[in-house]
Amino acid sequence: MQDFVKILGLKHRREVAGKSAIFSGEHFVLEETDWYLLNLFRLWWHYGISFLRLQMWVEEVMEKFMRIYKYQAHGYAFSSLEELLRSLGGDAFINMTQRSVAESLLEVGITQRFVDDVIAAVLRSSYGQSVLVPAFAGAMSLAGAQGSTWAVEGGNKLVCSGLLKLTKANVIPARVTGVSLHSSEGRALYQVHYEGSEGQGSAFYDMVVVTTPLHPSRSNFTFENFEPPIADFPGAFQPSVTSVVHGYLNSSYFGFPDPKLFPFASILTTDTPDLFFNAMDNICPVNISAAFRRKQPQEAAVWRVLSQQPLDKQQLKTLFRSYYSVQVTEWQAYPRYDAAKSLPPIVLHENLFYLSGVEWVASSMEMIAVAAKNVALLAYNRWHQDLEKIDQKDLMHKVKTEL
Repeated sequence: MQDFVKILGLKHRREVAGKSAIFSGEHFVLEETDWYLLNLFRLWWHYGISFLRLQMWVEEVMEKFMRIYKYQAHGYAFSSLEELLRSLGGDAFINMTQRSVAESLLEVGITQRFVDDVIAAVLRSSYGQSVLVPAFAGAMSLAGAQGSTWAVEGGNKLVCSGLLKLTKANVIPARVTGVSLHSSEGRALYQVHYEGSEGQGSAFYDMVVVTTPLHPSRSNFTFENFEPPIADFPGAFQPSVTSVVHGYLNSSYFGFPDPKLFPFASILTTDTPDLFFNAMDNICPVNISAAFRRKQPQEAAVWRVLSQQPLDKQQLKTLFRSYYSVQVTEWQAYPRYDAAKSLPPIVLHENLFYLSGVEWVASSMEMIAVAAKNVALLAYNRWHQDLEKIDQKDLMHKVKTEL
């Protein structure tokens, strides 16, 4: 994603400082302050050295994951998610897709209390799920929570629209309904069927990349003439509801009767049955001027509330003293990670590839970008029969030799 931003001449949005806290439904179990050393002391006082062990664990995972950028810079690709993971971190990375993040963290000496308070809060905010998500997805989420996330000035959507314009892609404004297999001069030929405002249509292609999730809860997509047949993959997606509320925060619910004293811009939550929301934060515009400042806590502000179900009026009244407007978006945001144990394939047929399977390893914009480049390199290498660039072993040594 960083490369895309540079290529397109976009800028990172200016960050606006704001403190975070973790709410249990009755009180804050952890509060961020303006002083770095005080934050470290509070973490140590509550959780011992668990936060250091977490940082070391995440850094080790990310250091190995970063190898993918070197591999791809040299044109290497992988025909399965298992091969990709194995090239980065060996069988340990594959195992991290099959065991929970809680189990992995407890194994390296992180306390149960830290898992229940901090890890659970981060995963509820990012994936809307518990500490039972796989360790690899958990590591990616925790890496983002350590302050390395950023946004594009003007909105992240500018990356997508900019790339479409840069590549001069021929975009057909229609919904793809299926792919059927044909042959031409001994080669596979794929007919892509679609329907739009002008009715149904189709076109033939030598290569096709399927990006829509091929799972029963998301897929309305058919494959014809394939032998063996291509069926939906097991698994389901996690429903998520985003409510954007313009109103006055009810700070009393969080233990602050005087709203002027409420210090937090972001509230995460522990995995408590009575809590009806996963997280909420005071959001900023996509364009931030030098004079911009956050609203004072007693002023009306725009808050984003993440939950698993739409908020009813009573729940909105619990969080807000009053509000002007509520905009609600319901979507199936991420895989339900306890719903499937096997990873989907990348290659569905000779030159038919599947992109979205990577979400079952971990779901983020960066993971999708990495997977998309892998599919592009894989398709290119297979088309040109450059098999030495596919599924190679000991790539770290090969890359160093090429340098």
